[in-house]
Amino acid sequence: MGVLLLHVDAFTDAPFSGNPAAVCLLPPRSSDDWKQKLATEMNLSETAFVELSPGSDADGHSFGLRWMTPAAEVPLCGHATLASAHALWEEGIVPRDAEISFHTLSGVLRASLGPGGITLDFPATAAIEAPVPQEVEVALGARVVHYAESSTKLLAELEDEAAVRNLKPDMQCMRALPKEGVIVTARGEQADFVSRFFAPKLGVPEDPVTGSSHSILGPWWQGKLGKSEFLARQISQRGGSMTVRVGADAGTRVFLTGKAVTVARGELKALP
Repeated sequence: MGVLLLHVDAFTDAPFSGNPAAVCLLPPRSSDDWKQKLATEMNLSETAFVELSPGSDADGHSFGLRWMTPAAEVPLCGHATLASAHALWEEGIVPRDAEISFHTLSGVLRASLGPGGITLDFPATAAIEAPVPQEVEVALGARVVHYAESSTKLLAELEDEAAVRNLKPDMQCMRALPKEGVIVTARGEQADFVSRFFAPKLGVPEDPVTGSSHSILGPWWQGKLGKSEFLARQISQRGGSMTVRVGADAGTRVFLTGKAVTVARGELKALP
């Protein structure tokens, strides 16, 4: 038998919008080289690999999860986690009223299904404000009003939503910047805030909707807007939205809620 492979659009309730992810439901112990080759073949911003965890919870709803771009493995990915949870419930592998635990490079991530969609329990990540580097403004081709750095990403706040929407960054300059990618954000017109995310050095010039960047954006906008729950919109060409809630536990967790839809389901013949 082949391996089940699904194409899922995440952070949307309509096909052909949001962020597409491939979800591969695997037996344990497939090689990393095979995973990376499949992710390159799929050529989506991320391919998720879901495996039964050796240390499964007593209820059996615990899985190993890894994410790979066409070029590299990443330590955290929101939309492909959402897509993976959606696939496990839709395929009947996990009951729809049961919580899912994913064992990942970023620790245990939990997913639950409710009336508003799928909620992901993610680690919140602080971004430390700093002076605006000239090379960031050159790469973006825009004036940055506030700038910060997290452990993995750069964050540039622009003047308004129009500045974010009209951005045409220089990808060559973007590749020379430190960290894995750049979040660009501003106050929103019909959402609390908007964003875009660029990661050309990971093989993703622009990611359509980025869950992991919202684990940074939630605490960032909490400090600016004085509240802990937001409607967020990523204004890439495909576009997508989610609600973001910063946890009460000193902001160490962030809860991302969105929807997903399966576009295609098939059997992978090139086995690990």
